[in-house]
Order: sequence, then C-alpha cells, then structure tokens
Amino acid sequence: MKISRCSPLCCPTATAFCARWQTEPTPADRDWAFLKTLRRGQMVTGTVTTIADFGVTFVDIGGFTAMINLPELSRRPFDHPSDIVSVGQQVTAEVLGVDMVRERVQLSLRALQEDPWPQMAQRIGEVVIGTVTKIVPFGVFVRVEDRADGFVGLVHTSELGASSGDVVEVGDALAVKLIDVDLAHGRIVLSHVQALGPAV
Repeated sequence: MKISRCSPLCCPTATAFCARWQTEPTPADRDWAFLKTLRRGQMVTGTVTTIADFGVTFVDIGGFTAMINLPELSRRPFDHPSDIVSVGQQVTAEVLGVDMVRERVQLSLRALQEDPWPQMAQRIGEVVIGTVTKIVPFGVFVRVEDRADGFVGLVHTSELGASSGDVVEVGDALAVKLIDVDLAHGRIVLSHVQALGPAV
C-alpha cells in the first residue's frame, strides 16, 4: 500500500496535522530511543511506582517503567519487597538486561550491594546469642545478627539438646555456635550443644 504525502494544496489544518505526524515522536518511539541508551551494567536512578503482589517491583526511570524481580532486591533475608523498598522511594540500581523486542528492562539493587556471605564464613566457630525465629519438626531457626534483616541459621534437632528442645519458643534468646556456612547454597548451620561447651 502506498502512502501519499500531504499535498501543499490541502487545507491549512490538514497540513499542520501532517507536519506534526511527521515530526512528533510517539510514546513508542520515545521508549525505543530510551532503550537504545541503556547497557547491561549501567547504573540508573529511578522512583519506585508499584510493588506487585507477586513480588516484582516497578521503577520509573526517565519515564520508562523498569522492573526488579524478587531475588534482585537484596542480598539479605526479607519477607516482602516492602521490607526493602517503598512506593515513592528513589533508588539506584544496575541494569541487568534490556529486551528490545518486548521492551523490558530488568534492574538489580542486589548487584550494587556488598556480598555479606564471605564475612559470615569468617565467623565460623563464633558463639553468639541469637533469637529463635521459627520452629520446624527438624529443629529451629535462629537469627545470628542483631538486625531486622540479619542472617538466620538452622539448629538441627540433634544439635539442640534434649533439655532445650521441649521448651524453646519463637522469640527466645538462644546461645548458638556457627559450625558451618555454605556459601554455594546460602545456608548457615548452628549448634546449641556446642555453644554450651564440653560439659554438655
């Protein structure tokens, strides 16, 4: 199909419309042009616009809506995205990928955060007083850092001790020893028995 140009003899209103059609970029044009300026590894600043129920956080970066998937919000434990960000908050993130076909941009807050796991690995053998956060049939989980997003480790039933296993409750303070930090799987193994010393 051939598209004809505006005739100079057409009415002024039509001529003005044709001129605008030829010169003014559409929203899709502007999005495409913006996407072409982004590169993987680039840092961008934007404003959180929405925290979806399924965990994805949407961020406005220069008029374009990018997204942060749940695992890319933080290197530390959290229960809900709202524990990390809030609507209206300004954030700086790293561009993980740009999909020109589907016009999607993936961001990461996690990529700009220092990895805390190596520091946890250096604490193997340390005894701390932690807070019991969860009780399961095979043991209890204990927060080993004094902060809301502190790491949590597992005290297996065999490392809990018979005298403590029946009375421990969520919120209790419990002495634990860090006996292993699995960097590959992000797991911390704890022992209450070993924290109490050789006499136990």
